[in-house]
Amino acid sequence: MGSEAGMEAAGARDPPERRRGAVTAVLLAALPLLLLLFLFGDRAASIAADSLAWAQVKQQSPRNASSSPSPEPGAARDGRLLGGLLSPDFDEPACRSRYEGSSRWKPSPFPVSPYLVRKLRQYEANHRRCGPGTPRYREAMAQLRSGRNGERGECRYVVWLPVQGLGNRMLSLVSTFLYALLTARVLLVHEPPEMEGLFCEPFPGTSWLLPATFPYKDVRFGSESKESYVSMLHNNVVRYDDVDGGNAGALPPYVYLHLENMNLRLQNHTFCEEDHRALDGFNWMLLRSDSYFAVALFLVPTYRDDLERMFPSKGSVFHHLGRYLLHPGNPAWGIAQRFFDGYLAGADQRLGVQVRIVWHHPVPFDVMFDQILRCTREHGLLPRLTGEPSLVRPSSNSTAKANKVKAVLVVSLKPEYYDKLHAMYYNNATDSGELVTVYQPSHDQDQHTEARAHNERALAEIFLLSYCDEMVTTSWSTFGYVAHALAGLRPRLLAPLDLSKMRSDVACVRPASIEPCLHSPPSLVCRRAQDLDPVAHVPFLRHCEDVDFGLKLVD
Repeated sequence: MGSEAGMEAAGARDPPERRRGAVTAVLLAALPLLLLLFLFGDRAASIAADSLAWAQVKQQSPRNASSSPSPEPGAARDGRLLGGLLSPDFDEPACRSRYEGSSRWKPSPFPVSPYLVRKLRQYEANHRRCGPGTPRYREAMAQLRSGRNGERGECRYVVWLPVQGLGNRMLSLVSTFLYALLTARVLLVHEPPEMEGLFCEPFPGTSWLLPATFPYKDVRFGSESKESYVSMLHNNVVRYDDVDGGNAGALPPYVYLHLENMNLRLQNHTFCEEDHRALDGFNWMLLRSDSYFAVALFLVPTYRDDLERMFPSKGSVFHHLGRYLLHPGNPAWGIAQRFFDGYLAGADQRLGVQVRIVWHHPVPFDVMFDQILRCTREHGLLPRLTGEPSLVRPSSNSTAKANKVKAVLVVSLKPEYYDKLHAMYYNNATDSGELVTVYQPSHDQDQHTEARAHNERALAEIFLLSYCDEMVTTSWSTFGYVAHALAGLRPRLLAPLDLSKMRSDVACVRPASIEPCLHSPPSLVCRRAQDLDPVAHVPFLRHCEDVDFGLKLVD
């Protein structure tokens, strides 16, 4: 609760735009932090002390005497719209993050393909024609309720059903949107109570929310359900030759596609060419996934040309689509904005440290903390300590790093990593003269995907991480994948441990691309005699650095 309280206090503070002298600025910075100390105790006090020290040091730095020049109007507009990804046709107050958030990211390392921009505008127009509340949607719903598929509809739909935690949901939602782009379907999102208002509407003039009257949103589908595509295939309800012969009107009214991790694999008959031709015959699809199956769409020859044109750089898929699609709603954005402006905005450099201990790979705290320190020190992400009290300042002839401020953002369900790292840099000076301030927005102890407030904090922290200059993330973590892919940043990925030694030979590695990893690759037996390793046959695929059987897109 201490760090959450600190976040609220940071939100109450509106730093002056112009600093009129060192004394005035320090007093203005100190007043809310003293209030923070009075109200919230020791943990808030340590945050307050870091921020006050930051204010003092920044006043001594001539580089910060004036603000950076404003960009040209044209450049500013292009930056706000992310190079054409975003449509300008929105009411800004309804979703403050859509345009405000882009100013906090570094410029994208990947140019936006004009073809992708064209596809997005075409999709938006189709969603307005076919989305909820339109005559075409009512016609499609009447067909769905009739109990049969009917002929190929003018408007066709894919309904996304959420499962697992926020990172998994964001990965699968972006993947489902990519599938909608490739198949000319309209994406409809089932928003359970724990996700209400979590994301803004991404498409202008319409809604992506599945109406409450939709009849199948609460059905407990599974891989063995009779409505699932694989079950239909096994029971001869759907056959490849029937669909090719134009007999789609005799199909059931909808198909359920199960793309959830099953023993670290996706089901057979989900990413074979003939299966996607068969699936294309359904006007309505319900899809549940916990995986970044966008990677597997590149394995379907039917989609390859479109994907090549949308993403000349294969490492940019989630980066562009995530920035286009996923905008925090105002409650989550308020958390991120207040914390960023209160603690991180003025630092010379921001380092994000994301720690997630996965249930199937438990790592003791001291082992993980040691690995984080090895990683940050070996790669110069954090300075070494002198052992002197933190009030000892470097001499005037010390390194050029003197008086610089590095803000460290710790994102973890547990408080121990923040506590120890903060104590180290709070009580000791650094050999470079840098001032290192350490912050943690929240520490909920356990994941509570069922709680909306928990999800809002988690989403805010994903975006705060994505505004960092460098990042250290945990193996297997979908949360970390989303953050660094949005940032367009290859993180330092903590290497999996050798469990026999409880140590990795290399503390951390740079991934080959910023793309998330597909932990559960599909089987590609299809009509062949044996399964294939896609990496051996597709030049832009690699196995993941943290999941040796996983798949990721690379350039």
